[in-house]
Amino acid sequence: MSCNLLTLNVSFPYRVCSTNKLFSPENRELAGLLEGGKGIRCLTFIEEAASIAMPDLGTAVAAWFSKTMKEVDFRQLITLPGGEQTKLSMAVWERALTAIQAENMDRHSYILAIGGGAFLDVVSFAAATAHRGIRLIRIPTTTLSQADSGVGVKNGINFRGEKNYLGTFTVPWATINDRDLLIRQPEHLKRVGLSEIVKVAVIRDAPFFQWLEEHADELARLEPDTLTHAVEQSALLHARHIAESGDPFEQGTSRPLDFGHWSAHELEALSEYSIGHATAVAIGMHLDIAYSVAMGWMPAADGQRVIDLLVRLGLPVSSPILGLRRGPRYAVLSGLEHFRQHLGGELTVLMLKEIGQGFDVHEISSDIMASCISSILEGKRLV
Repeated sequence: MSCNLLTLNVSFPYRVCSTNKLFSPENRELAGLLEGGKGIRCLTFIEEAASIAMPDLGTAVAAWFSKTMKEVDFRQLITLPGGEQTKLSMAVWERALTAIQAENMDRHSYILAIGGGAFLDVVSFAAATAHRGIRLIRIPTTTLSQADSGVGVKNGINFRGEKNYLGTFTVPWATINDRDLLIRQPEHLKRVGLSEIVKVAVIRDAPFFQWLEEHADELARLEPDTLTHAVEQSALLHARHIAESGDPFEQGTSRPLDFGHWSAHELEALSEYSIGHATAVAIGMHLDIAYSVAMGWMPAADGQRVIDLLVRLGLPVSSPILGLRRGPRYAVLSGLEHFRQHLGGELTVLMLKEIGQGFDVHEISSDIMASCISSILEGKRLV
């Protein structure tokens, strides 16, 4: 057999932008991203929840194109449901694909997706699979999506009970975080997304974690300037990890940004998605921090600092769902095997040595993890 090894070198522009009032007539941020000349098509999808919370949003988008980008062939605004429930089947993905096909979108066209993380996952998957990829501009509307998922390169839906089983790694044409949309979102969405901000600080940036502690009261009050700064820093940390880690499409098994996620994904499923992703991540972090302390890797005082910060921000760090059992075993522990299968091959879970420094482990003691679950359910502190 003769085998010739060739290398494809492909450079992906990875645009992560911040602005304010993106669709005000004087804002040209989006105009600078719509390359291709006169007549390029643009189709916009807006999440129903965002449209309800900000009823003028759709009108503002259409008005911006009619006044600012008359040369663009602005097709229409399509409103679709969002939230984790939309990822449980192919229905919303197919609705997005049907619209893309009906509007004759091609690989030189643009799709705008305006909404929260789960909504962006579904529409991004549709954009990535139509014609093998149509230029996508993500415009996240929630704390969670602006701080984390919206600036990523993953998309997908669940399949037969497995989270994100169908999907692709696709670098969006751009992600634009709009301060105005961040501030105008419903209060509960502003708050729960703080969990992913704490997460990235805990695993990558001790000074940023200290800043979060120092400004916890303002963040707990969801003060606009403090919230905006926290989101911008989190988005940049997430984006830098993706761009600079050497593994943007996760070919290896290390997943630092998935700290606390093996149990979070399982908690979401066990609760039939009544527990949202951001809430589940806060609980999952508590569990893995408790395990890191129990194993002697992380000082208990450091671990308690993280839990105390989550509580100060008004985030839940426990749930009765954590105590569900399958026989004698806590049901959430099945998440370890599901996580291993998702990664492929060896189990790899990030644990902590200290705030800002994580490391990968490949074996988890079910007995010690069960003991940590029991302690959390009993409300015990680490110190």
